[in-house]
Amino acid sequence: MKPARTSLRSRVGRYLAYGAIAVALVATVGFLHWRHEHRAAQSEPAALTGLASQMRVDASAWAHHEKDASEMLRDIREHNVAAIGVSRDAILVSTLGGEKYYVADHNGAFSNSLLLGDLKPGSNSPYQLVWLPDADVRTGTARLGEMFDRSRDILSLLLPVLMIGGLLWFMRREMKGGAQLLAKSPTLRFDDVIGAGEAKAALADVRAWLTEPAQFTGMGVRAPCGILMTGGPGVGKTRLAQALAGECGANFIAITGSYFSAKYYGVGIQKVKHLFELARKNAPTVIFIDEADGLGKRTDTGGGPVEAESNRIINQLLAEMDGFSSNEGVIIVAATNHPDNLDEALRRPGRFDRTVQVRLPSLDDRAEILRFYAANLKTKHDNIDFDQLARLTTGLSPATLAMIVNQAGLVARKAGEQEVGAKHFLEAIKIARIGDINGAERALSDDERTRIAVHEAGHGLVAALLGTGVLEEVTILPRGGALGVALITKMQDKHLYRETELRNEIQVLLGGRNAELLMFDEASSGAAHDLQEASRIGLDMVSKHGFNSDGNLFSLAALPQQYAGLQLKNSIEHANALLSDLSDACYALLQANEPVLRAIAEQLLEAETVPGETVYRLIREHAAAVAQTQAITEVMAA
Repeated sequence: MKPARTSLRSRVGRYLAYGAIAVALVATVGFLHWRHEHRAAQSEPAALTGLASQMRVDASAWAHHEKDASEMLRDIREHNVAAIGVSRDAILVSTLGGEKYYVADHNGAFSNSLLLGDLKPGSNSPYQLVWLPDADVRTGTARLGEMFDRSRDILSLLLPVLMIGGLLWFMRREMKGGAQLLAKSPTLRFDDVIGAGEAKAALADVRAWLTEPAQFTGMGVRAPCGILMTGGPGVGKTRLAQALAGECGANFIAITGSYFSAKYYGVGIQKVKHLFELARKNAPTVIFIDEADGLGKRTDTGGGPVEAESNRIINQLLAEMDGFSSNEGVIIVAATNHPDNLDEALRRPGRFDRTVQVRLPSLDDRAEILRFYAANLKTKHDNIDFDQLARLTTGLSPATLAMIVNQAGLVARKAGEQEVGAKHFLEAIKIARIGDINGAERALSDDERTRIAVHEAGHGLVAALLGTGVLEEVTILPRGGALGVALITKMQDKHLYRETELRNEIQVLLGGRNAELLMFDEASSGAAHDLQEASRIGLDMVSKHGFNSDGNLFSLAALPQQYAGLQLKNSIEHANALLSDLSDACYALLQANEPVLRAIAEQLLEAETVPGETVYRLIREHAAAVAQTQAITEVMAA
């Protein structure tokens, strides 16, 4: 089989590499030994006396008796010297009578005289003069210098060998990194993944093929090669891949798109080869590539070796995926938030055969996810409405919901509570959606607090009157980057918006600015973000959705980017007219309910937070008062 041949070639190459390194080390040691012996032979005189040889081998025999230089000179003049050895710090003397002593010779004062001066013996000298560069009389050791030289020689030749060997070891370690990522079949199952019904249904065919491949191959059906899962961060793509492996009893390899990047040229390609070799060897296997857009696209912009290496990695990955056979039992599951950043060749059928969209959890799924994670907390279940919490967390991912549950525990701990209650969950949701209370209210003046109270009261009142959602509360406590918040939630998840709904959304955004105009005859810069969001919605309405007052249905989204700017001016003019009309309607609505606006602002200044129920009650009371006044007026007129 192909994997077996690949594995055999890999083992043969590994053994050859080890053999080459061993031969290089043996040759190096042999050369160093020959070099040392050759050097020693060259440094030896033609014939050494027994005393001279002993000086070379062991200088410790001369270290027991020290004399001064005058006695040495007398012995030389009286021809009572058999041999003299000169070392770095001493002169060793052997007399004809067998006496052995040494003379300390600091800085080589006497040795220079013996070697270069008048005392240097002639050819007919009665004693032999020997140079002892390695002798150390003071310590009684010889050959220290020789050992140092030999060590230096060995290091000078072994160091490059060790560096090359180390480099090869590190490169091989990087190539083998996938082996550490192999995990046995996960215990996670599809039933353990809450929600994601569409994604689990799409993965059912893959599960069936991995568990019973014969049913597919017997019908001549080609097995799927890869699955591309797309979706926002934290929606559960990794858990789905683990659940797929768990359902099939398959091994699991998890990597990221950047795994194939390496410091050394060519290592990335070897990583690809080793990864698929490992997967085939341990089939059935699910290879999960998270953040697959990190692989990038093949380019030809002259980016040099880095660009070439990236292209080669993608080419090798394509070759490995094309090399799959129907009985190898390997499936690639890739996950990305940006599918457009993947190379087009990777996305074609035959490689990633199917694209699975992993969506955010629905209302019921969010309630179940919150219950699942809350089971690990010590909670007051009697006063926790998980359906309400699910409504407050519209648009949040499972990862964010898990963080909210944990944050609720932290809030309760900070408050000194022993159990987690509904108020702690509500505070955790506010922290996740808006941000924590930042204490900026202490730096605000009374005029600023009053203006912020009116501004937020305007948002909340317009939202409650138009029914754009459920007004949960209005607060002037600064959270995150906002100086105040009107918290509005949706009763259900929405995917389509009618024109009336978008017009109402814009009026809610303009409610704060118009409330300031109504109460103070002047707006502030606090409405900057509101205007930005209202302008975005208005421009989309007239340029993309066909909600234009003049009946123009042309969408700018159909134009190439380079031509869209030519028509943008006309769309901006229509969007500006739309915003102006909606601003007038919003102002009239607030003016008709000015007593309610004032009441909400006053309660905000007093309590800093006004529940949504209070706003709805004030609206009902005002409507009843208006109706009563109209009835009295009609009676009096009659």
